[in-house]
Amino acid sequence: MALAKLGAVVLDCPDPRALATFYAGVLGGTVEGDGRWVDLRLPEGGTLAFQAAPGHVPPKWPAPDDSQQFHLDVTVEDLDAAEKEVLALGAKVLDAQDRTRTFRVYADPAGHPFCLCAC
Repeated sequence: MALAKLGAVVLDCPDPRALATFYAGVLGGTVEGDGRWVDLRLPEGGTLAFQAAPGHVPPKWPAPDDSQQFHLDVTVEDLDAAEKEVLALGAKVLDAQDRTRTFRVYADPAGHPFCLCAC
């Protein structure tokens, strides 16, 4: 028996509402809250939350001497179509040169790495 259930994955960022809106564009869902804490209620259940961190420093990727801290894997059916959409929403390419792989790496507007995966 599990000791607990996952309540939310929380990302520190300089602007919680802006980053929640970015991920709502990627994942769907409803953005709730203002100020220092904003929740993105996902359509399939679960919550991705965003907490204000005025001194936020984005992780470096790739950086063997620095941790990326965490990253999100987002499953998609069409990598090319999804790439166009996330770039239009404000993502930046980190590693997408090898078009034969089943994943590509991007940074969200606050600099957190995430992967589009056709797995």
